Amino acid sequence: MSTVTTTGRVAPTPSSLPSRPRLDWRLRFAALSLIWGFSFLLIKVGTGGFAPFQVTFGRLVFGTAVLAAAMAVRRERLPRGARTWGHLTVAAFLLNALPFSLFAYAELTIPSTLAGICNATSPLWGMALSLVALSEDRPTRVRVAGLGLGFLGVLTVLGAWQGFDGLDATGTALALLGSLSYPVGWIYVRRTLAGTGHSHLSMTGAQLLLATVQLAVVTPLFTTPPTGLPVVPLLAVAALGALGTGLAVLLQYGLVAEVGPTTAQMVTYFIPVIATAAGVAVLGESLSWSTPVGAVIVLVGAALTQVRPRPRSQT
Repeated sequence: MSTVTTTGRVAPTPSSLPSRPRLDWRLRFAALSLIWGFSFLLIKVGTGGFAPFQVTFGRLVFGTAVLAAAMAVRRERLPRGARTWGHLTVAAFLLNALPFSLFAYAELTIPSTLAGICNATSPLWGMALSLVALSEDRPTRVRVAGLGLGFLGVLTVLGAWQGFDGLDATGTALALLGSLSYPVGWIYVRRTLAGTGHSHLSMTGAQLLLATVQLAVVTPLFTTPPTGLPVVPLLAVAALGALGTGLAVLLQYGLVAEVGPTTAQMVTYFIPVIATAAGVAVLGESLSWSTPVGAVIVLVGAALTQVRPRPRSQT
């Protein structure tokens, strides 16, 4: 689950990050894994009291508030230029408004455990798309094998040999589309927003602001105002936004700057594990053997798609 606007997986600019992290990077890595892993549980709880678009809108409001506070503390300004804001509008839709809404709607009919595992397919979609859209990404046997293995894992999770019995096809499709939306957004950002000169904090703050505006327009058109504000779902939405969107972005920036993008992105492989554990332990969701087995296959496949060939040494 990513909310970040980056020009690929590159380190943030020094101005957008604290110069001396107070916590060891391993603790921040664990915190980010927990936050994003529990996000699917929070979505499930939030949709118990609010419509999916309302959950997404609240999430973006709280997330934007956290980034706005961080920008104020670090004296960051929003980016300038009509072209930049135009591309950020598209990025906000693909990386925030669309996937957040799709996952919220998906969890009306599927368990949070399945949603978390569907989210783990993002690297698989990303690898498949990058082979077509990004000329610098070339297929290798290992990466192609990882792609095939990953989607075999998806079929295992879904119980394909049983004819997908008992599975809500619409909810699962929405979750997989949400997962697909992330790499589409990343590729768009790499093609359009590389080298803007703005800090990553500034860009993502603007991106979340635009996504919030988008949901502010859409939500009243497709939902009716809630008759009340149930406490638990409201707290879930607030935590989803402030922690799962706002704080998570800041943690991710710090990790990328300190340990590099390769290590930082390993958090992706812990998210479905935590999402599954949280869904079973907290929400009492059922778990068949095919779910954890398929999830492991998905994660192994996703890891293989990230393997890059070693550069040939020049003699």
